[in-house]
Amino acid sequence: MHKGGKWARQIIALQEEDGKWGCFHTLSRSYGAALTTEQALRRLERLGYTMEDECIQKAVGYMEDCLAGKSSIPDRREKLHDWDIFTSLILAAWIRRFTCDSPKANQVARQWADIINSAFAKGAYDQDEYAAAFHSILGMKPRGGKRIDFVNFYPISLMQGCLDERMECAVVDHVISRDNGIYYIYESGLSILPPVFESKNASRYLAAIELLSFYKYAVGKLDFVVDWLYKNQNADGKWDMGKAVNDKIYFPLSDDWRKKEVREADCTERIGELVSRLTDGQRETEGDAICRCI
Repeated sequence: MHKGGKWARQIIALQEEDGKWGCFHTLSRSYGAALTTEQALRRLERLGYTMEDECIQKAVGYMEDCLAGKSSIPDRREKLHDWDIFTSLILAAWIRRFTCDSPKANQVARQWADIINSAFAKGAYDQDEYAAAFHSILGMKPRGGKRIDFVNFYPISLMQGCLDERMECAVVDHVISRDNGIYYIYESGLSILPPVFESKNASRYLAAIELLSFYKYAVGKLDFVVDWLYKNQNADGKWDMGKAVNDKIYFPLSDDWRKKEVREADCTERIGELVSRLTDGQRETEGDAICRCI
């Protein structure tokens, strides 16, 4: 219902002919640039765009070309991580957010799933096993940079549908119990609820929970979040996170928030979808299928 709005029109108007929006990674955004490819995709996804839309098809085609080595993202090469490993990770993660039909993206997802299977083979996370699998499976070059912590947006998004029940449960438990959340999204412990519901911090917390909610076996482990959301529901059954959550990422969805009822409708739409996922035992409902490794 938001695909024809002004926010989407503004973003699509800035898309380049090859499908990108300038630099790819959000942290690579140069001074004065309107937005990155990643920012554009995150916002369009929030506004309801899917692989059926031309702008997403163009973007996915561009990312697949970059993943295949036919093109490259224009970002400055970071020295912190092995750049090739990092770019394949972020490209594959974003491709799989829109389609399960990319062989190269699925191959990257399977590699990361294999790393996690090794790291949790004994039932709990083993840092040494993770390090060994990371180097052997991804072929990290000597002095290639720092290992990537798997508890960040990209691996967690990428591996949805790639782990069996035991591994999913172990990963979700590990992520929830950490003190520093999910990197790039929310960097505080997920087991501790935000103290202020009407805040950007709470909106970012919801983004982390939304990411985990697409893991089938996260259902039940996040009941405490559902309880918290219902406690913050208005008497009329709606939610309102206040004006402060207008960050041009997760909100707003509608064109104009000058009317409280419009803001309330946007908040209720987002939170209602999350509650539905966390309370519905049938995870793969129409339009909400988990992208599996095939």
